[in-house]
Amino acid sequence: MPADLLTTTDLLRSVFRRHAAGVAVVTARGDAGPVGFTATSLTSVSAEPPLLSFGIGTGASSWPAIAEADHVGVHVLGEHQQELAATFARSGADRFGAPTAWREGPEGVPVLDGVLAWLVGRVVARVPAGDHRIVIAEVVHGDPTGTGRPLLYHQGRFQSLGD
Repeated sequence: MPADLLTTTDLLRSVFRRHAAGVAVVTARGDAGPVGFTATSLTSVSAEPPLLSFGIGTGASSWPAIAEADHVGVHVLGEHQQELAATFARSGADRFGAPTAWREGPEGVPVLDGVLAWLVGRVVARVPAGDHRIVIAEVVHGDPTGTGRPLLYHQGRFQSLGD
């Protein structure tokens, strides 16, 4: 379809399919147990104070827990974690069952094992943005020492960085 015939929603999706993004998994402790989802909207917002943000749809199964959570975990995935990314992106998946390796981390937040880096942030804002919310969190804990190369999302697929 010619670009000038696309709806603005389709145009937005089409353009952002061409934008390579790092892949993260966001987690939180919910009343019924841990929740989490795959995100490609992770952004560093500020160094002082140290703030990050991510987007989540209000229709997402994780949204009710994220809407109430005081703290969230943010995990930067490595290229070896395509299956983990797919599990946390799949609706109805048992995201924290085997083979997902995780533990309870600081502030009770689920922390995934084997990631390139992780942070725990204290939620400071949830900003309405269409059918999503932009969650802003202040970094309070983390570990940047994982090894490997980042996982990317491009053209609707999880991919490696390439040389």
